[in-house]
Amino acid sequence: MPELPEVEVLARSLAPHLIGDSIDLIEVYNPALREQVDTANLKRCVEGRRVLTVERRAKYLLVGVQGDQTLVVHLGMSGRLTLAAAGTAREPHEHAAFYLSSGRKLRFRDPRRFGLLLGLPTGSLPLDRHFCHLGQEPVDESFSAVTLVDAARGRRVAVKSFLMDAKVVVGVGNIYACETLFRAGVHPLRSVARISLKRWERIAGSLVEVIRAAIDEGGTTLNDFVDGSGDPGYFQVSLSVYGREGQPCPRCATAVRRRVQQGRSTFYCARCQT
Repeated sequence: MPELPEVEVLARSLAPHLIGDSIDLIEVYNPALREQVDTANLKRCVEGRRVLTVERRAKYLLVGVQGDQTLVVHLGMSGRLTLAAAGTAREPHEHAAFYLSSGRKLRFRDPRRFGLLLGLPTGSLPLDRHFCHLGQEPVDESFSAVTLVDAARGRRVAVKSFLMDAKVVVGVGNIYACETLFRAGVHPLRSVARISLKRWERIAGSLVEVIRAAIDEGGTTLNDFVDGSGDPGYFQVSLSVYGREGQPCPRCATAVRRRVQQGRSTFYCARCQT
């Protein structure tokens, strides 16, 4: 599933091409995504309007258009949003296309159909049910160990699950939680009730480092992710533990372990992470 770095990379790759262009026509071929696409509302909010901004909030791509409206896109587990010439043949699993005045189209492809396409008033985004519960961005300057300490107070959940809770900090999925805890030297099953301030500082610092490095390297492409031009990310070559079960830890050469935690694979070094 695309996580924060991938959506940030997508936003940055699309912004130079979309800002100043206009969305002249929207075609929804299959509205049956995670939530049924309200095609009439999407057209009313976005069609015929000039693009002003391309931004990200958590794992949502936000395309701001004239008239205080926003096209909201979530890639789900397998979604892609890429630019192509308007006359390009429709791809398999291409569920929607946004035709631009420049003669191109922005096409949304999602084989597993867990993505979202919404049209919302820009001013109402913070109150919308998709956004109102979201926690802090780990790339914000105000994010720190104190953010995590305050959110963990009174809880006993495992730290990896805690980092993946979007009410605490947004955009941190399985890959980046595993990599963050490896860099910080913290075992993924350690309870947040048993983490000192010093450890929280290591976790917060490692999380920022991992997220920023992943953005710089174009995100992680394991299966589906590509940017707006169709190019894959390269952070997967920098992964220390994720997907490396049985391979030597890059620090101590102990075999990386894998265990299932809340239905997700957790990768860690039992010697380096305590």
